[in-house]
Amino acid sequence: MIFRTYEGRYSIQHPEKYTGNPASIQYRSLWEKKMMKYCDHNPNVLKWGYETVRIPYVSPLDKRYHRYLVDFYLKLRNKQGKIEHLLIEVKPKKQTRPPEKKTYKTKQYVQDIYEYGVNEAKWKAATAYCQKRGWEFRILTEDHLG
Repeated sequence: MIFRTYEGRYSIQHPEKYTGNPASIQYRSLWEKKMMKYCDHNPNVLKWGYETVRIPYVSPLDKRYHRYLVDFYLKLRNKQGKIEHLLIEVKPKKQTRPPEKKTYKTKQYVQDIYEYGVNEAKWKAATAYCQKRGWEFRILTEDHLG
């Protein structure tokens, strides 16, 4: 397997907090790695998992059901001492909003539109999933993790 400089395996320090297999945690971006460190070392994060929650969604491209693996699940104690459950997606800010309209529809522009449409469908499904459980869904970007 070829690793890019922003990919790697995360060495967990507090395996008792991790809900998956602590021997096989692999990040795909430095922002995901930063989030993993936060979850691992923050005493208010009681449990966490990486790509442990699967949510069905309908893709706008093929109108079929797919499974969305949300980046992070967190069970944490908030500032008021209350237990909260969060699902968190880590994305570049550019991918969290529709692409700017272009005069010429390049292949990249069309691909960006498709990617945003699929992401939007995933995020709507994740929001509904969380609402049913009294959880919260958040998207974090480089503005939050930078």
